[in-house]
Amino acid sequence: MTKIPDHSRAAVLREFGQPLSIEDVPVPSRLEAGALLVKTSACSICGTDVHLAGGNLALKVDLPVIIGHEMTGRIVAKGEDSDRDSIGQELKIGDRILWTHTSCGSCYYCTVARQPTLCDNRRAYMYETMAKYPYLLGGFSEYGYVMPQSGRIKVPDAVGDDLASLCSCAFRSVMNAMNNLGTIEAHDHVVIQGVGPLGLLATAVAVARGARKVIAIGSPQARLDLAAELGAQTLLSIEESTHEERLEQVQSLTDGRGADIVMEFTGHPAAFSEGLDLVRKGGRYCVVGQLGDYETPIKPSTIVKKNINVIGSFSGDPRSYWQALEFAAKYESQIPLNKILSNRYALDDVNTAMARMKSFEEIKPVIEFK
Repeated sequence: MTKIPDHSRAAVLREFGQPLSIEDVPVPSRLEAGALLVKTSACSICGTDVHLAGGNLALKVDLPVIIGHEMTGRIVAKGEDSDRDSIGQELKIGDRILWTHTSCGSCYYCTVARQPTLCDNRRAYMYETMAKYPYLLGGFSEYGYVMPQSGRIKVPDAVGDDLASLCSCAFRSVMNAMNNLGTIEAHDHVVIQGVGPLGLLATAVAVARGARKVIAIGSPQARLDLAAELGAQTLLSIEESTHEERLEQVQSLTDGRGADIVMEFTGHPAAFSEGLDLVRKGGRYCVVGQLGDYETPIKPSTIVKKNINVIGSFSGDPRSYWQALEFAAKYESQIPLNKILSNRYALDDVNTAMARMKSFEEIKPVIEFK
C-alpha cells in the first residue's frame, strides 16, 4: 500500500504574471464522505493554465492556487460512500480516474435546465486557494483531492496516463461541444477554426463522425499538417491567406453555400466574425474558445439574415469525460491522437513547459509524476 505523506510538492501561483513556485502543500488528514485522494500520474498543460497564470481570464481566481486542471491519477485513499464512479463502475484503491469540476445537484441549472456545467454553486480545480482545506485543488501536484461533488470516471486500461490527462479538459470540452452541436451528417462540410489541441481533437472527432469534408483553419503550418494526419482534407493557413481568400475557398468547396457547420476553438475574438461569414445560411456555429474578456465588432444582422444557429459550449460534464475516454480507447490505434501530446516534463520544470506552451513551441506538454 502506498504510504501517504503529510505534504505534496506542487506548483503554486501566488501572483499573476510571476513564475510558479514549487512548494510543500498539506495533504488532508481527513477525507469528506464521497471524497477521494489521488496520487497524480500526469497532468497535461492547457492554454487556460497559461492565461490564468498571466491574469488574463474573465473568471474569479482565489490566489494562491495550484495550477493545472487536466490531471489523472490513482486512488490512494477513499472517503465513505465513494465506491462507484459517475458511470456506475466500481472504484477501488489503485484505480486510475479522471475527475470533474463540481456541480451541486440542487440548483436550477443542475435540476430543471439539466446543465450542470452552469451550476450556480460550481467549484473548479485550479481556481480555489491552496491555503485552506482541502488544499490540493490543482493538477500540478503529486497528490490531488477529489471533492465529494466532483464527478469521477474510471480510466480504461487501453488509455495511457498522458492521453487520459488530455481527456480531462481539452477532449471533454470538445465532446461537450459536439453534444451541444448535435449530429454531424454524412453530407456536412465542417470548418474547424483553430489547430490548437481542441481544434485538432475536434478535427479527429468530426472525421470519425462521418463529415463529408473537414476544413481546418489556423497556424503554424506544423499544426495544420497534424490536422491533416488527423483527417482534415483541406488546410487554410491564416498566415498565408486573408479573410476574403478563406471565405472564397470555403464557398468554392461547398457549391457557394458555405460550411454546414463551423466550430471555433481559437480564443481570438476576431475569429467569431469570420466564423459567421464562413457558415452557410441556416447552418450551425459552435463557439468554444472565447473565454477571454475581450470584445470584437460583429454585424448582428448576419446572424438574422442567414438564420444561423449560434451555440456556445462551456466546459463539460461527466458524460463528456467518459465520451472522451471511450473515443481515445476506440481510436487510439487508428488516429494518431498521441501526436497532439508533445514533450514530457518533471514538476520542477513546469515554468519551462508553461513558457514553451505560451510561445507555441508546444502543442500539449505533459507534466509527469513518477
